Amino acid sequence: MIYSMTGYGKAVTLYQNRKICAEVRSLNGKSMDLSTRMASQYREKEMEIRTLLTSRLERGKVDFSLWVEQNENVAVMPSINVAVLQNYMEQMKAVSATTGVELPQNLMEILVRMPEVISHKEVYELTDEEWEVTLATIKKAIDEMVDFRRQEGEALAMKFREKIGNIAALLASVEPYEKERVEKIRGRILDALENKLGAEYDNNRFEQELIYYIEKLDINEEKQRLANHLDYFIKTMEGEYGQGKKLGFIAQEMGREINTLGSKSNHAEMQNIVVKMKDELEQIKEQVLNVM
Repeated sequence: MIYSMTGYGKAVTLYQNRKICAEVRSLNGKSMDLSTRMASQYREKEMEIRTLLTSRLERGKVDFSLWVEQNENVAVMPSINVAVLQNYMEQMKAVSATTGVELPQNLMEILVRMPEVISHKEVYELTDEEWEVTLATIKKAIDEMVDFRRQEGEALAMKFREKIGNIAALLASVEPYEKERVEKIRGRILDALENKLGAEYDNNRFEQELIYYIEKLDINEEKQRLANHLDYFIKTMEGEYGQGKKLGFIAQEMGREINTLGSKSNHAEMQNIVVKMKDELEQIKEQVLNVM
């Protein structure tokens, strides 16, 4: 069974009037490329979270987010940053002493309106209980991602079977043109000898040389190897998990055999068939990059 590297998962858990939200999404990549964004209280757990994501998701360009949404019915009490307020006050006193301008009567009212004096951020320590809830939420989001990847993998497998079947059908359609190709080659050589060069030749020797020439253009081995690669691709796809790279290698070998068929065909219809096979294979190569 194959899995796609493309996926999405999200989980939300209500905990003490807050919503803990975990979201993970991924695209294809050669290795694990992990990017994380999380609320400040979870920073101490970042390495543990990264290890979990890497072990479960293995490959891909992965973006992970973890945040907390405060319940609207819960009020967050503001707090005064005394150090900032005091700094503003000392500066205003210094300006007053330098310029001779008296300090305003409503100095405190002015100071509390200055930037960063009043904070509405909720600051709290991460408890073991909350971390257990958060970890379960992360795992649920990952489970959703894995299930998404499985479904995408099933869709990819259907596409691959279709494309492999198309190449196999095109390969079978080559056979009727093979005998016709030999006759056309023989006719062209005879025409060149008799009509263009006007040369005399020994018929037995000509047949021997023709057989030698045709053997160089024989495509039976290429056809057999390509058929084997097609079967191997399907077996690998239906086998163990995580065969994306192997499927890519098999697709490359299929391409080599198809290219050789094209160079040896020496026949217009066969070359057209080869072009169609290349088109089907190119679509396989594009999609196989997304396989785990």
